[in-house]
Amino acid sequence: MSQWKTLCRIEDIPRLGARRVRRPGATDIAVFRTADDRVFALLDRCPHKGGPLSQGIVFGDSVACPLHNWTIGLADGCVAAPDEGCVPRFSVRIEGDQVRLDLDELATGGAAAVCQPAAASPAATVPAPNVEAGSAVTLKPAQAAV
Repeated sequence: MSQWKTLCRIEDIPRLGARRVRRPGATDIAVFRTADDRVFALLDRCPHKGGPLSQGIVFGDSVACPLHNWTIGLADGCVAAPDEGCVPRFSVRIEGDQVRLDLDELATGGAAAVCQPAAASPAATVPAPNVEAGSAVTLKPAQAAV
């Protein structure tokens, strides 16, 4: 049985925008909101060069990494071809107007993306952070890319 942590209200995440969940001692999580109010959560790190996905541009069901414009699917964490790689994803749900994150997945580093890259390379994967269940998380607004 999953434990769910309330992060914020859905209105706290701008449409086609993101918020960053700060995790002391671990990689942050990016929580995204689409134009039609669906919410997704991914590790806040592009598998290419570690760019902060929370600062990327959200379009449709994807986010563009702010560093090199790699496209990552919000639902599955898969990088769009011709690029390759995967980003761990986290289960989120909306209850009323509250956005909630699965603490069990937070503890295990997220669900592995089900991508089938053509050729695996060390840069194509992001290591899952080691976080204990119940760790403190703080929601922070994503900062504009510079």
